[in-house]
Amino acid sequence: MTTPPPAVADLTAAELLGRLEAGELSPAEAADACLARIREHDGLVNAFCLIDEATTRQEAHHAAQRYRQRHPMGALDGVPVAIKDVFLTRGWPTLRGSRTVDPAGPWKQDAPAVAALRRHGAVPAGKTTTPELGWKGVTDSPGFGVTANPYDPACTAGGSSGGSAAAVALGMAPLALGTDAGGSIRIPAAFCGIVGHKPTHGRVPLWPASPFGALAHAGPMARTVADAARLMDVIAEPDPRDPTLPAAGGSYLAALAEGVRGLRIAYSPNLGYARVDAQVAAAVATAASTLEALGAEVEEVDPGFDDPRAAFDLLFFGGAANALRAVPEAQRAAMDPGLIEAAEAVEGASMLDYLAAANERAALTERMSRFHQRYDLLLTPTLPLPAFAAGREVPEAWPEARWPSWTPFTYPFNLTGQPACSVPCGFTREGLPIGAQLVAARHADGLVLRAAHAYQQAAPLTDRRPGLLG
Repeated sequence: MTTPPPAVADLTAAELLGRLEAGELSPAEAADACLARIREHDGLVNAFCLIDEATTRQEAHHAAQRYRQRHPMGALDGVPVAIKDVFLTRGWPTLRGSRTVDPAGPWKQDAPAVAALRRHGAVPAGKTTTPELGWKGVTDSPGFGVTANPYDPACTAGGSSGGSAAAVALGMAPLALGTDAGGSIRIPAAFCGIVGHKPTHGRVPLWPASPFGALAHAGPMARTVADAARLMDVIAEPDPRDPTLPAAGGSYLAALAEGVRGLRIAYSPNLGYARVDAQVAAAVATAASTLEALGAEVEEVDPGFDDPRAAFDLLFFGGAANALRAVPEAQRAAMDPGLIEAAEAVEGASMLDYLAAANERAALTERMSRFHQRYDLLLTPTLPLPAFAAGREVPEAWPEARWPSWTPFTYPFNLTGQPACSVPCGFTREGLPIGAQLVAARHADGLVLRAAHAYQQAAPLTDRRPGLLG
């Protein structure tokens, strides 16, 4: 008995490009398949806050013309890509999950990552849902509702790039853009069973500047590491509006084949301070064994820093408070009450408090730089727990009120600016995805993606899809 071919909407970006280049599929058919998947499932998961089928089809039509003329444009011509609604997108409103933004615009500019997608012929699939200003690790807002987990719609998709993660998991687009200032790519990637890569700070240009400053990163989300690397090759192209880093040397996609043999990997089950669910711990321990079997030298060791939560909270929520200064008092009643509370909680901090947090960030960055003189990679869980009930900032009966309390493995590496990738590594007994996180020294994005790819090739989970897909 032969296995039936996957539906068009279930193709990876690499598979889709192969069929487009061979003439076996048209960009219009690819776009229609993704739009049909959106119509079928988005009413349940709320992955998209903007769907514009006419524009998506028009861009697919332009791509089809280029293929007919045998002149495809760039590395993603004809591939649908979902865009988190914090990226400026010409012709579409960018509301950032807030009812305080006027949708009338005008919307005449693209963010650097979106401009790169256009240069490479990608087809915009729509704008994906985010919490207000991307402020928390789940995706819900007063204006745009709750984004549900494709594996169990009663659970959260995570956030703040939850719409992008749900869209990729369900085949609404093979690729998506996300942002990450405390885990916002990696959290929903882990909860939704996909790959999410937070690049080295500045590697992917960001403009306008994020309210969360140097904590903020833009990056790729996909079902496979290879697809994430392909998207990285596109969006890491330099843009004069954000001169943080020069152009990357070489191709992230081309570097994937080197494997992990001989790499020194530090495996830290809890970073020395986190409490981890037993099922999550077991899955990540198995991932460590898999990497060892692939030829890596794996040693169980903690990087040796205390929980930097207090410094992160001051820097992150200080950024939120600064962003709210531009919002008139009369409009704040329409905003997420949790965002207002979190911002108000740090308003009394002094400049010296802020500088002390910045000093702690600098010390942590130096510590991790020294750590990576000995170890090529650090392996941890992405999150200490599986997805919990949707519509909540923290799990039920949780002892703390704010979302960073359950993301101890993600925000430290926003403070340091290191590259970190979440890759699926298993499922709970209830069928919820679990993610493992690989971290490397700053600027070693290629190494992180290479190791994540080697692991994913040895332990593929991309064929296990959400139950909503039947």
